[in-house]
Amino acid sequence: MKKINSFLKIFLPLFIGIIFIYLTYNSTSYEERKLIFYNIKNANYSFVILSILLGFLSHLSRAYRWKFLLAPMGYSPKYVNLSSAVMISYFANLGVPRSGEILRATTLSTYEKIPFENAFGTIVTERVIDLLILICFVLLALFIQHDLILNIINEKKISFATILTTISVFIIFFMIVGFFLKKINNRITIRIKKIFKGLVKGILTIKSIENKSAFIFHTIFIWVMYFAMFYVIKWSLPETTILGFDSLLPAFVVGGLTISTTNGGIGIYPFSVAMILTSFNISNESGLSFGWIIWTSQTIMITVFGSLSFFILPLVNSKK
Repeated sequence: MKKINSFLKIFLPLFIGIIFIYLTYNSTSYEERKLIFYNIKNANYSFVILSILLGFLSHLSRAYRWKFLLAPMGYSPKYVNLSSAVMISYFANLGVPRSGEILRATTLSTYEKIPFENAFGTIVTERVIDLLILICFVLLALFIQHDLILNIINEKKISFATILTTISVFIIFFMIVGFFLKKINNRITIRIKKIFKGLVKGILTIKSIENKSAFIFHTIFIWVMYFAMFYVIKWSLPETTILGFDSLLPAFVVGGLTISTTNGGIGIYPFSVAMILTSFNISNESGLSFGWIIWTSQTIMITVFGSLSFFILPLVNSKK
């Protein structure tokens, strides 16, 4: 069973990504695919490079913000270790979705001797904050483009019953997990409780942050950079230069919601972004070009700096 779960975690997201690549291929003609490749080849790469820079700044800011969550527990890790751990986490997510958070905490635990549970707890805190901000973006997109969203829901026949069923499945799943946790070996239960206490300790550090204004600044900066790196890509293609905030915001939100579904969002991210952009009278070819340019450029950046981080960490921590 454990081997099956490991297999599914690695290959199921990749399989989903391949399906969306196939859907993209199947929904476009040979001439349309030629146009997509032409758009990508002849894009204005000055704005693509700018997008990469903005994305990289967001990752550096995330690493710097992390120290504010670790400080209340008495830890002062090197910034190079924080930034390297962040880049490694993004790189790991390209291989196995959602594995990056675990590897990020493990990396910091290895090089800074910070207990895994405490480090992971601060990462959970980050993710909760990120989720809240993403929800704010979703609500803003719904407010600005509520007519468009409702039309998409109606076209796809997404009913209230479907939404309610999905929520019910999640509730039942967690109830079953809770039941089995009570029945399993006591030693494992103690280990889980230890991890849970570490998580709670990490999460509660947000109350003890000394420089809250700096923490808030970096939180806002991270998400401004996220949106900015997405926004500037519009100037890389002639047809998408007309897009404004009101049309790019829904595409940004949908992309953000789908990116963790597959390995780094492969296949599904460009497909989802294109689906939204075509709702604003952008051709499917330009929409797909936009999605693949932003996805490929950020993936290359993460791959390069994530790989370098594996070499940097042993060098800067050679005495440890």
